[in-house]
Amino acid sequence: MLFHSTRGNDSGKDFATILMQGLADDGGLFMPDHWPQVDLEAIKSKTSFIDVAKCIVPLFTASSFSHAETIKIVEDTWHDFEHADLVGIQTFDDVSILELFHGPTAAFKDFGLQLAAAFFNEVLESENKTAIVLGATSGDTGSAAIDACKAYKRITSFIMLPNGNMSEVQRRQMSTIDADNVFALRINGTFDDCQDLVKHAFKQRDFLNSDQYLLAVNSINWTRIVGQICYYFYAFNRLHSKGDLNFSVPTGNFGNVFACYSAHQMGLPINKISVAVNDNDILHRFFSENDYSKQTVQETISPSMDISVASNFERLVYDFFLDRDAGECAKLFTQFPVHAIELNEDVWKKKNELFSSSRVNDEHTRKLIQETYAAHDYVLDPHTAIAMEEALKMSNANKHYIVLSTAHPSKFPKVYEELDINIPSTPKALMGLYDKTEKLHTFDAQYDQIVNFINQNNLEVNV
Repeated sequence: MLFHSTRGNDSGKDFATILMQGLADDGGLFMPDHWPQVDLEAIKSKTSFIDVAKCIVPLFTASSFSHAETIKIVEDTWHDFEHADLVGIQTFDDVSILELFHGPTAAFKDFGLQLAAAFFNEVLESENKTAIVLGATSGDTGSAAIDACKAYKRITSFIMLPNGNMSEVQRRQMSTIDADNVFALRINGTFDDCQDLVKHAFKQRDFLNSDQYLLAVNSINWTRIVGQICYYFYAFNRLHSKGDLNFSVPTGNFGNVFACYSAHQMGLPINKISVAVNDNDILHRFFSENDYSKQTVQETISPSMDISVASNFERLVYDFFLDRDAGECAKLFTQFPVHAIELNEDVWKKKNELFSSSRVNDEHTRKLIQETYAAHDYVLDPHTAIAMEEALKMSNANKHYIVLSTAHPSKFPKVYEELDINIPSTPKALMGLYDKTEKLHTFDAQYDQIVNFINQNNLEVNV
């Protein structure tokens, strides 16, 4: 399996190369040359998440790692999960909740980032090199990246977070890490400002030491998508008796939705993918109105979805709507966001085959949390509640919906204080955060300030 860019000018890359490169040289996102097909009967026979993952991950890694090497990484990668089989499943009537928050940072991003970090370290060890992780986060990516990489001394992490809408728990998960290879950078700006700084850094690369990698941990990195594909097949393993699957997915950067779509392309029998967003509705506007235009970010009680541009959306446009027309994809996305993306009407209507979308505001999010708690004694986090809207509306005895629960409610305590709802338990990962000292480094959204700080702290690791 080799990989190529959605924009056509970066192709023939093996897995290790795209793992370490992250973004394609032409500004596009890497895609597999073809969609490998999965033996669904084999998936049904597995008895654990790890065994399911062993069927999925090697399909993408064979160009760089032997099957045995990949299997060993899969067996050793996911750690510090509080659930015996990593993923929990709760079923209420015609809706199941796929609990993806049992990892060490209490969010779904532990799945993709632990896998990526393990492969990063394998490459760095084999080449005797070091790397910088530079990332932007609107909530959960940063803490998951820090946790996944902190044990690997060849990797130094610089994670930028906006000095704005983020729960204190989320911030403290990044700012209280006691490790000399971890730095939390608070930026006076929005998540988009942080993301723009990261994109500029990947173009410039003027702060790297000789033979040092710059690693992408946001969901532009294909390895993160691979880790997420695994739990869709695990859902099939556990719930295939419900018939064809329908997923409702809360999303910001579109990585979780694209992983779901990827599983579909690999043979998973999915009837519908519901794209659930908050007031930051660029994706809902596209799926409902054919309008993909950038607007100002609105702060909400579901901060991990407070984005104005969905990074992984380019992959879907390229593969699903444009039938892998890299030239047309490059034209659309090199002109965006100055020019909004509006597809040919007949092309856009393809979305009806597989996708639906919904937009849920804060008031209705609170209502969904309250109603679910009253009916089932179950506490949804604000992001999961947004996905519950479409599932409740569309599910019935003949159409079972699976809602992705992407974070533990304990990460957003103020929401539940206002609703007078007691969160039944606190994950180990979130205990004691308020007793720890924060180490935050604050900067304006200025590239030179960030580079100067990285240069001061980018020391070659004694390995």
